[in-house]
Amino acid sequence: MKKIFTLLLALVSFSCAFAVDYAALLKRAEDNTAFYDTDFKGNYSVVQEKPGEGKSITEAVMYRRDKNEKWTILITGPAKEKGKGYLQFDGNIWFYDPADSRFTFTSAKDKFQGTNANNSDFAPQHYSRDYKIREASEVTLGKMECVLFVLDAKVNNVDYPMLKIWVTKNDGLVRKKEDYSLSGQKLRTTAIPSYQKVVSGDKTYQIPVNMLIADNLKGKKIGDKMQYERTQITITNVVFEKVSDTVYTKPYLETMSQR
Repeated sequence: MKKIFTLLLALVSFSCAFAVDYAALLKRAEDNTAFYDTDFKGNYSVVQEKPGEGKSITEAVMYRRDKNEKWTILITGPAKEKGKGYLQFDGNIWFYDPADSRFTFTSAKDKFQGTNANNSDFAPQHYSRDYKIREASEVTLGKMECVLFVLDAKVNNVDYPMLKIWVTKNDGLVRKKEDYSLSGQKLRTTAIPSYQKVVSGDKTYQIPVNMLIADNLKGKKIGDKMQYERTQITITNVVFEKVSDTVYTKPYLETMSQR
């Protein structure tokens, strides 16, 4: 009897040793979206596709200084949009239009350039800070071993009151996200199928190769199939190095818009 008890205790200990710490994994998923020890710079291609209406492409350069919650986006194409920009500092987001040399206030929830992406999609994601875990279960997504989190907001200033996110267990990367309304209606679906590793000094960062956002409320039935509006964000030429403080200021956008 004593041997059986010892064996059962060993099996329980073995199982616990390999159990997933869900809270720690969610925190790791959040940390993977931020770069607090350096500035970030990358080129963004944002392709908006509306069923039956074709595609539109926006090109931009983004700078981030996550430790100070600052970021700047300078739009470089197409020609009619060139020189426009976005700036976040002191908890506010400003949009600059060189046509009238004016800054207007916008918000994290607002759409970026009329696409299905929110302004907040370009910044760190606060899954652990702003949400609490309602459910967590181990699932597979394609061939990837993931934990599926159902999250409820614990603060008011979030884009969506409920999220579902699929996080790979081995590296803490978000592979899929669904955004929900308070009533439980699915609003958007984001897929992040692959990441690129960027080495800077003694650190390795994981950056999405691309993100595909589908708007589950906007679409058309073409033939016998429902097709939703989609936005694909592709990130290239990523660099981690400090940039001038002036990059995160209004005068910088004003100056760059004239080039």
